[in-house]
Amino acid sequence: MARIVTTFPLPGEASELLRPLGPVAGPDGWRDALADAEALLCLLTVRVDAALLDLAPRLKVVANAVVGYEHVDVAACRARGIVVTNTPDVLTDATADLAFALILSAVRGLPQAERSLRAGEFHGWGFWDYLGGDLPGKTLGIFGMGRIGQAVARRAAPFGMRAIYHSRTRLPADAEAALGAEWVDLDALIARSDVLSLHAPLTPDTRHAIDAGVLRRMRPGSFLVNTARGALVDEAALVDALRDGTLAGAGLDVYEHEPSIHPGLLELPNVVLLPHVGSATRETRTRMAMLAARNAHAVLSGHPPLTPVR
Repeated sequence: MARIVTTFPLPGEASELLRPLGPVAGPDGWRDALADAEALLCLLTVRVDAALLDLAPRLKVVANAVVGYEHVDVAACRARGIVVTNTPDVLTDATADLAFALILSAVRGLPQAERSLRAGEFHGWGFWDYLGGDLPGKTLGIFGMGRIGQAVARRAAPFGMRAIYHSRTRLPADAEAALGAEWVDLDALIARSDVLSLHAPLTPDTRHAIDAGVLRRMRPGSFLVNTARGALVDEAALVDALRDGTLAGAGLDVYEHEPSIHPGLLELPNVVLLPHVGSATRETRTRMAMLAARNAHAVLSGHPPLTPVR
């Protein structure tokens, strides 16, 4: 019987780490193996709630192989003595890089230019063709200044951008100075940002934090980038803002109802759409899987987890 269940394929080194502790089941038919499972390795695509926990009465650890854990009922796990872990730090740089790729793509209008070329509309270099915008001198607003938000702030200065931020917890003055980032209130963040990049966790307070009212107060010609969680944004209001020119464009890697995408977003030429690939590098995904495996290994071996959810 399986002692360890995984909902996603593990890299070889993770399987080797776990194998001495007992049989590993999954990802095929993983739900059927929960009855004897003591460890569950999972992703944000699996809702770990009381109903699922009822299927796994022997469970000791939920090793979540991503940073966010809104899909895990942490309170229900704690009530049953189940440890919950996540994978902070290991995907910070990959996600920050992706955020800046979206910033560059949206501001320079690169997807529009590529679509035009593929459609046979490129007839040689033209002085006023395919114009985008500059980044130097622009203000990058960061909503949520955790690890990834700080990594994005560090990338602003080399592109000549000023960084401002709003976060539930303000950074110490020396950290702000090192990042070159200025704390502002939410109204100032909205009003001053040429590019607003979202990096806050999804909580009841941040759900639809970027709604129609916020979008109306953003700077004319500004851009919205979201690599955090789709539900931070009211997608219907975003479609309206992109259609009527309130925003110049957007770059999105996450969506409120994944894998479904708001049909209005799919129709708009001024939005860059990616299929939730923020951490999708071979190196990063391997590190995420390995950290989840190490957390499961630690708990099953009677040791404290490496990165528990507090």
